[in-house]
Amino acid sequence: FSPPPPPQQNPAKKRLLLLSIMFLLWVYTLYSCVGYCSTVPTLVVDSYRGKDTGAAVTRRTESGGTEPASNLLSKPQPWLAASRDLLNDEPEADTSRGLGPSAMSMSSFSNGSGSKKLPQAIIIGVKKGGTRALLEFLRVHPDIRAVGAEPHFFDRNYENGLEWYRELMPKTLEGQITMEKTPSYFVTREAPARISAMSRDTKLIVVVRDPVTRAISDYTQTLSKKPDIPSFESLTFKNRTTGLIDTSWSAVQIGIYAKHLDNWLQYFPMRQILFVSGERLISDPAGELGRVQDFLGLKRIITDKHFYFNQTKGFPCLKKAEGSSKPHCLGKTKGRTHPNIDPEVVQRLRDFYRPFNMKFYQMTGHDFGWD
Repeated sequence: FSPPPPPQQNPAKKRLLLLSIMFLLWVYTLYSCVGYCSTVPTLVVDSYRGKDTGAAVTRRTESGGTEPASNLLSKPQPWLAASRDLLNDEPEADTSRGLGPSAMSMSSFSNGSGSKKLPQAIIIGVKKGGTRALLEFLRVHPDIRAVGAEPHFFDRNYENGLEWYRELMPKTLEGQITMEKTPSYFVTREAPARISAMSRDTKLIVVVRDPVTRAISDYTQTLSKKPDIPSFESLTFKNRTTGLIDTSWSAVQIGIYAKHLDNWLQYFPMRQILFVSGERLISDPAGELGRVQDFLGLKRIITDKHFYFNQTKGFPCLKKAEGSSKPHCLGKTKGRTHPNIDPEVVQRLRDFYRPFNMKFYQMTGHDFGWD
């Protein structure tokens, strides 16, 4: 007696079982990949925050204390905003630009291109001279990478060290120039020695403007934030009767350019300092940008074709801003109406500045044409 033959397996069931096993393997592989990939951004951010070195990097807060640099990416940072007033240093929202240089540098950091370097060129001044306009115009050049916000390293954050400063810089490729601008450096006594200690080859750019107009613009900006401040006239004089100018008031003190330049010439030769006219930055932006590009040793890429004059605003705008194909005018706050200043006070200020202006012209070898 022989046993019955084994039952034949159903081919359809066999294929279904095989497909089920393959599907489960595919799901497991996909799940493993997703779990691993989700850790990559964390690794990148942790590296940016300095966790790979184990160093406790900090930065100074507005209140004067410090906070871990690891908090920098957990909050919106001002250097991710590119748009600023033409002759002001105030941030404003701008959705027309796309990725600004600093946001682009974060992208470069993620894909590993380029490296962070200490700046080879710095716009050191002056406040209300046109430094924001100059920086925004320069960012159009493909060989310039700049920090959007003012680092204030050499005046407020020097104790944080050069590595802290370097971390603020965007990544650059070979041949590109790293830049930053902080207008208060020009009037900070310690800044020249500190920048020289970083690199004696640093190129310095100073945007200067008629000191009387600059002082009124400075006051107007402060007035917009603090409407209850004293009048311009009362702040200008120590004694209105005698006409003695109060040089301790920062709005007046900043405009004594010759005095501040003396300090810089103790550490840097004049050939490493370029003076840009804030007035001509408005009337002839391409001409002034040409001088800056020559000074930086760059090809003259930024020309007249990049600008158009906005009749409504009364200043030049970019036809195509960096990171965007759209026209871009800088600063919604540009064009504030200055308060009416007593003409006698204006004339007293012009008389006060005249000898300092003459000395400044002699030092720089250039007549800026201020009355």
